[in-house]
Amino acid sequence: MSISRHGYGAVPALRAVVSQIHPVFMLPPIAASWFGSMLAGQFSLLTGALHMTAIFAGVYTAHVKDGYVDFHVRGEDDDHPLTERGCKLLLAAATAVFTLCLAGLWAIVGIGAALITLPGWFIGYLHAPQLDMHPISATGGYPLGIALAILGGFYTQTQTLAPIALAFAGVFFVLLSGVKVIDDAQDYDYDRSISKRTVAVVLGRERARTTAFLLMAGSLLCVLGFVVANVFPPSSVLAVLAFAVVGVVAHRTGPELATMLLIRGSYVFLALLLAAVWFRPLS
Repeated sequence: MSISRHGYGAVPALRAVVSQIHPVFMLPPIAASWFGSMLAGQFSLLTGALHMTAIFAGVYTAHVKDGYVDFHVRGEDDDHPLTERGCKLLLAAATAVFTLCLAGLWAIVGIGAALITLPGWFIGYLHAPQLDMHPISATGGYPLGIALAILGGFYTQTQTLAPIALAFAGVFFVLLSGVKVIDDAQDYDYDRSISKRTVAVVLGRERARTTAFLLMAGSLLCVLGFVVANVFPPSSVLAVLAFAVVGVVAHRTGPELATMLLIRGSYVFLALLLAAVWFRPLS
């Protein structure tokens, strides 16, 4: 039995496997792992690669499980590239890769590296249909995964957690929680019809939108506060200004365009913060 719903053989199967790699949502967690490693000021290629591969496997698990639930269980999607059997096989394969990476991290770094990485799989696997039905877990799951990727990337290099790593993880958790509220608002009508309690469904579109931008503004203010407290380098202000511009533009658009702008704005935000920490141009 084929794992692809759109043909038999190696090529359709490969296409089905690759279809679950969504760069827009996969790159930030992987970049967050690398960012955490760079924050450490020291970099072991092997441990960094193991952690980033584990993060990839965790997010891949989330995408496969989400597609399986939305198409084969809920009947929400009109089409899906994978058969039910294909979804289960890929879930098993991604979980095996994740487990091997955990074992490698445990052997090379210690049990702490495995423990700080492990929650990423649970967040991915349980996103649908468990976590995505409640406003807090539906909103916070992906941002929490990003925060843990930063902390894990840092810990696997240093075997400790410094204030700067905790601060960056907190900032990204709050910022991306705001972005996720905007993203979820795109599916307001359908989510409401199946009693899926996203923030937009619970608060209404306008109040949810206000809450989202307040969360993002709060995260930017936190960055400025950490700059004043000498936790972040002074050039981190440039990242705040860049994302603020994106936020102002996104505020004037609908949920779909706003989500696209804010996600890409978060890439710029991350890149500028990494440059600020790594090069410290104004220090």
